[in-house]
Amino acid sequence: MNIDVKLPAALASECGGARHLDVDAPPGATLADVLDQIAATHPRLGRRLRDEAGKLRRYVNIYIGDDESRRLQGLDTPVEGRDIQILPSIAGG
Repeated sequence: MNIDVKLPAALASECGGARHLDVDAPPGATLADVLDQIAATHPRLGRRLRDEAGKLRRYVNIYIGDDESRRLQGLDTPVEGRDIQILPSIAGG
């Protein structure tokens, strides 16, 4: 199953300027599975999304469909048939 992962311009430079990634995920795949595949193909992007322990970095918001992943099951959220959008938090001052 193909999952469309949308990236903001701020992260596109980590994967050759791509704003969309097509990730081939197996049936029953979770957000962690998708991020593992992204990290295998684009290691710099993978390091920007998750820390050394494999947890989402706190300044990264990942939406699965219309819902933010932390409000669902986090990295264990099933992604089958749903698009993913990655957004870095924006802080002002």
